[in-house]
Amino acid sequence: MSRKIVLAMAATLLSAPMAMADAHAASGDAAAGERLFNQCVACHVVQNEAGDTLAGRNARNGPNLYDIAGKPWAHIADFRWSPGMQALNAAGILVTEETFVAYVQDPTGYIREATGDNSFRGAMSFRVRSEEDAINLYAYLVSLTAQ
Repeated sequence: MSRKIVLAMAATLLSAPMAMADAHAASGDAAAGERLFNQCVACHVVQNEAGDTLAGRNARNGPNLYDIAGKPWAHIADFRWSPGMQALNAAGILVTEETFVAYVQDPTGYIREATGDNSFRGAMSFRVRSEEDAINLYAYLVSLTAQ
């Protein structure tokens, strides 16, 4: 095996933990995100593996948002995902601050851009209006995962 290939493989393996760490990095204000999450509770819940509800109600329209950071989109098995979200999952796209912010600001636009397929539509009709609010929501969700 050539030295360049070995070096490229080593660089890839060494950068994987950094990519996962970046997926959990949240630059927003979790307290502000908690207030903003009140807009999300009609459809979403944050419930840990033990079944404890950390935020929201027992909503079923949207998926449980617990521990989504760093995971592929549409990774929860018990939820009926739209074809667009399934395509994000198949593409291996992870939920990071960047992808979360883009998605919640324009679900359909994000799915179409990320998959390259303009036939997909987002099932989430709500849009977060500002980038700052979206960043704060992500920070709040990440903070709940650490509990």
